[in-house]
Amino acid sequence: MANPAVGLLEFSSIARGIVSGDAMVKRAPVASAYAGTVHPGKYLVLVAGDTASVEEAMAAGREVGAGMVLDAVFLADIHPDVVTAMLNEAPTRPESGEALGVVETSTTSAVIDAADAGVKAADVAVGQLRLSDGLGGKGYVLFSGVVADVEAAVDAAVVRAGSQLVESAVIASLHEEIADNLWTAARFLERIHTHEVGA
Repeated sequence: MANPAVGLLEFSSIARGIVSGDAMVKRAPVASAYAGTVHPGKYLVLVAGDTASVEEAMAAGREVGAGMVLDAVFLADIHPDVVTAMLNEAPTRPESGEALGVVETSTTSAVIDAADAGVKAADVAVGQLRLSDGLGGKGYVLFSGVVADVEAAVDAAVVRAGSQLVESAVIASLHEEIADNLWTAARFLERIHTHEVGA
C-alpha cells in the first residue's frame, strides 16, 4: 500500500495563510490538515491524503496565497520515517561510531523535501527533523548510518533542497559528547540548564 501524499505550503502572511488553508480544505476532501504559525511570523498549512485530493488542495492554496507563498512541497509517496520524524516520535540516535549527516535549509518545506529524498536514496535513519520554531524559520535533518550511505543521503537531500540549502555536512564518526548534546536537548539553553557547566 502506498504511503499518503503530503503537501505543505509556507506563507509569509499569517492572515493570507489562514484564508488559503480554509480554501484548501474546502476545495478537496483531504484526510487531514494541520495549520499554524512558526517563527519568524510565517504560517504553514500541511495536508495529507490521496494524491488527487492533496494536489487539488495545494492548487487552491497557491491560487489564494498568490504572492505570499514562500515555499511549498508536494510528496506523492512520503517515506514513513519522515512522517515519524515530523511528529518527533522516538528520534533515532546514532550508534556509537556511526556517521552523522546534517542538511540545513532556509524553509520548512525544503527540509521536509530534503529528508524524504535522503532517506529514499540510502539505507540511513532519520534521527531528527527540526522545523522552523526556534530556528528563525530554518529547518534541519539529521541522517545516521555508515559513512557511504550517509554521504549518499546528504547528496540526494542537497540536490532536492536546491536554492533553499543553507549548509550540509557529514561527520564520519560522531563524538559521544556531541551526540549527547544533540539528543538530550537541541536548544543551547535547555542543554545548559540540564547540566552544571564544567561538571
